Amino acid sequence: MHKNNNNYLKFKIFIIIIQVAFICGILTNPSFAQDIQEIQIANEYLLKGQKDKALSLYEQLAKKNENIHLIHSNYLNLLIDVGNFTQAESYVERLIKRDDKLSYRLDLGVVYVRSGDVTKADKYFKGFMKSLGEDSYKLKTMSDYLASRNLVEYSILALQQARTASGNSTMYTLELANLYRISGKRDQMVEEYLNYVTLTPSNISYIKNLMQILLTKPEELESLESLLYDRVQKNQNSEVYLDLLIWVNLQQKNFYGAFIQSRAYDKRFKKEQSKTLEIAQIALNNNDFDNADRSYSFVVKEYPNTINELPARLGLIQTREAKVKRSYPVNRDSVKYLITEYGNFRNSYPDHPNAFEAVLSQSLLYAYYLDQKDSAVNGLNRLIINNKVSPTMKAKAKIELGDIYLLKEEPWEATLLYSQVEKTQRETPLGYEAKLKNAKLSYFKGDFLLAQEHLDILKQATSREIANDAMELSMRIKENTTFDTTGAALKEYAAIELLLAQNKTDLAQARLNEFQNSDLITESIKDDVYWLDANLFLKRGEFDQAVALLEKIVTEFGDDILSDDAYFLEGEIFELHLKKNDKAMEIYREFLNKYPGSVYAAEARKRYRVLRGDFTEESTPKL
Repeated sequence: MHKNNNNYLKFKIFIIIIQVAFICGILTNPSFAQDIQEIQIANEYLLKGQKDKALSLYEQLAKKNENIHLIHSNYLNLLIDVGNFTQAESYVERLIKRDDKLSYRLDLGVVYVRSGDVTKADKYFKGFMKSLGEDSYKLKTMSDYLASRNLVEYSILALQQARTASGNSTMYTLELANLYRISGKRDQMVEEYLNYVTLTPSNISYIKNLMQILLTKPEELESLESLLYDRVQKNQNSEVYLDLLIWVNLQQKNFYGAFIQSRAYDKRFKKEQSKTLEIAQIALNNNDFDNADRSYSFVVKEYPNTINELPARLGLIQTREAKVKRSYPVNRDSVKYLITEYGNFRNSYPDHPNAFEAVLSQSLLYAYYLDQKDSAVNGLNRLIINNKVSPTMKAKAKIELGDIYLLKEEPWEATLLYSQVEKTQRETPLGYEAKLKNAKLSYFKGDFLLAQEHLDILKQATSREIANDAMELSMRIKENTTFDTTGAALKEYAAIELLLAQNKTDLAQARLNEFQNSDLITESIKDDVYWLDANLFLKRGEFDQAVALLEKIVTEFGDDILSDDAYFLEGEIFELHLKKNDKAMEIYREFLNKYPGSVYAAEARKRYRVLRGDFTEESTPKL
């Protein structure tokens, strides 16, 4: 109806132009003026669904050749719509005899298709294409016309012939790719996009974005990967194919495969900026420590005395730190060794930006694992007052310093620092993170209304992680204050979370146990309590108890927001801590069936495939 209204508006504008033309004396034929009014009435009948009246008027108007260009589209579509195929065919044939236009000839084929005479239509369109021979312009016009009428297969045939006629096998790549997409021919679509990016390598980001949207199933990414391997083998000097091969491995979270391809990329093209360094950071962010380690090690070895060396050396220490933090319970001697490593790095490169990152990491280890808060505060303050430190790094240091003041039970100092970052880093991920910290402070204090105001803004944050955290906390507040307006249970729960944020684990555990056995606890907060308790058991290395609580969340609160978190963590415990890979595989496989839309789905699929042996050295093709 919207489209019809637009057509009607266009027609009204046309009528006004005609009327002005008459007033100005440009048009003086009163008969034509009468026909214009009849056309307007016919179109109005059509808009109102009075097809018989519209058809009767169009039939009379079509007897005059000068009216055809004004009524043709509506008249022909109406004849087809009401099933008058013989009349439509005769009408178009008459037009062709009078004026052998390309569009009229194509209209005749459309009539054959709509009448259901597929054989006749097929013979007609293919014969017509053949008659156009080497005229690539007319063939392209034919393709566009047929595509606009949803005759995609014939549109593809016409465009393919236009490409052949042009003598250029890479003509019309984007047009063909779009037609293949519409017709569901994904392999051919991908081929054309690859042809396009070969011609215009500068548009590789555009193609990556398109493929990320269009190729969502694992088998589609695997098919693209296979196709790219073949192209890389045949085009050893093509940077774009190898770049895309790295990208598709990252989409599958196959960081070993990405490392193998990035290593080949660096050796082959010898760019100033190492591609493998980028893969190392992505692998580390995704907790794939083995591939982060081997990627950073490669860069240290292959890029000495370059801009890549120091980030790689720092990355190796950060990878070891991440491993230590995920080994429950955390070993204090390992933490002391990491602090020494960061100190050595800082002393070796005192004024380098990477040294400032080392100071930041070292300070957090002091605060959270050795309970040396003053050492942490001193280190972070040195960063904040150092003129050589970037504004972004200073903002990071302020956020971390705010967290440590929370540890020191000085929430007012914490909120001052968070607010400073909110102001200086407005509309940036760091600014949003600071706002989330302030929201949590309000939440810890039991000021749920103020917390909710912050969280409503953060739901729109550009960072998916921050938006998800804001959404989760917001839902917890709503769930636990809807029927309990005092929020008594949530206030107690938030107070326990504050104890954990302050690293008072034993006190938090005792208060949590007391809370679970009190009259305060409500049904709506039980899954949150189980989650908190499970994570406390996990940090103490009591894995069986943690699994039991996570299983309670999955079975008793299967539709709640924490159920996918709990089930994924359960699989992770079996994989990383209990070393029961078969059980972990079973959970990851079932996870994909139960929670296909979860933020953990891609990671669960990757972990399942890793455990199955898909991403080993033996399974990765060599270039």
